[in-house]
Amino acid sequence: MTGTGSDPGTPAAPRTPGGPLRVALVGYGLAGSVFHAPLIAATEGLALDTVVTSNPERQEQARAEFGDGLRFAATPDDLWARADELDLIVIASPNKTHVSIATAALKAGLPVVVDKPLAGTAAEARELASLADERGLLLSVFQNRRWDNDFLTLRKLLAEGELGDAWRFESRFERWRPQPKGGWRESGDPAEIGGLLYDLGSHVVDQALVLFGPATSVYAESDIRRPGAETDDDTFIAITHESGVRSHLYVSATTAQLGPRFRVLGSQAGYVKYGLDPQEAALREGKRPTDTDEEWGVEPESLWGRVGAGESPLTGGGRPEPTLPGAYPEYYAAVAAALRGGGPNPVTALEAAAALDVLEAARRSAAEGVVVSL
Repeated sequence: MTGTGSDPGTPAAPRTPGGPLRVALVGYGLAGSVFHAPLIAATEGLALDTVVTSNPERQEQARAEFGDGLRFAATPDDLWARADELDLIVIASPNKTHVSIATAALKAGLPVVVDKPLAGTAAEARELASLADERGLLLSVFQNRRWDNDFLTLRKLLAEGELGDAWRFESRFERWRPQPKGGWRESGDPAEIGGLLYDLGSHVVDQALVLFGPATSVYAESDIRRPGAETDDDTFIAITHESGVRSHLYVSATTAQLGPRFRVLGSQAGYVKYGLDPQEAALREGKRPTDTDEEWGVEPESLWGRVGAGESPLTGGGRPEPTLPGAYPEYYAAVAAALRGGGPNPVTALEAAAALDVLEAARRSAAEGVVVSL
């Protein structure tokens, strides 16, 4: 464990100093089974010890992939009595449970990783950060899209000054799902913290803040477009950053023609990139970062973005920009290093709170038709 609730602190000794850190994963739905469990298992220094699910089919699914030695618990409360057997709790359960389970884990003396969004409000996120600091424990948020291939490539271009001064950032996380799928993610109950604003919006807002710094104002438009839908499925967020950059962010399940994932305009050039990072699709297909038959996170040259000025990339403008490999495994590698005292928290609770400030402002802006100052 280490004192990195919001900032790096003095490390405490892990419970298993001579072996891998033992991880309990709470939840084995989409997030737990597709993202967290495979990445934990692929990380040197971490061992998936326990999966919390009462669903027999999900237990069998987990056992089939990770072996008969995997343990199970029916509820998170079953973990606290044997907290001394664990080194990290990963929370991949429904959004409405994040705060209560993270609070219980921290009070049990365990470091925590929470899937995004950390909480329903920025105030709750900051309360969790304070609790983690008081206990000298790591509290980290799984913002895996910071390790997307296009995001890593854009950070490189900005750092090298390839675009000049950035002026406008357009980011789209769009899908074509004309029929609602149902489930808590699409529930209209506010307690579920569903809808695209808090789902995909958590990703695009976090990326914008990482790239261009704090927000000073937020404007949003949020709609329920599909018949039978209960919560937002087509949302636009405009952020004015302290740096002067303007971010235009789109999250939608109703996009019949998908736009570019990124369009970034600067004083010297722009960068346009289509297509999603391949890592989620690979994980869904059962591929793993430890597979040796192909390079992880690499996309074909045909999907590279283009850098240039004065002409559309679709008509040959600009030059192809090689896309850096996506690198989701680096998140849990950084968590393991932080727990061992060898590095900082990769995504702090206070960073998550700043993104939640924007999401809350966006929700208010969309409801009231106003620009919200932060």
